[in-house]
Amino acid sequence: MNFNEPTQQNVEYMIEAIKTKLRMATGAAMQASSFTVEKYEDLKDIYDMVQSKDRFSISEVEALVSELGRLRA
Repeated sequence: MNFNEPTQQNVEYMIEAIKTKLRMATGAAMQASSFTVEKYEDLKDIYDMVQSKDRFSISEVEALVSELGRLRA
């Protein structure tokens, strides 16, 4: 994927990858279609951070989920 372009397809891919990596129990509640390209840069920052780490503390997951909730349309 070319993440240099803010497309809805990229947004959806990043959200699904974040949910998978964080093993989110509430992942079904966070639909990729709820995010728009207007928040692309913020989503890309979260995606890059999530992909760079192997493990997350509970507080990190909570903070990430909170931030994703803030970015939803």
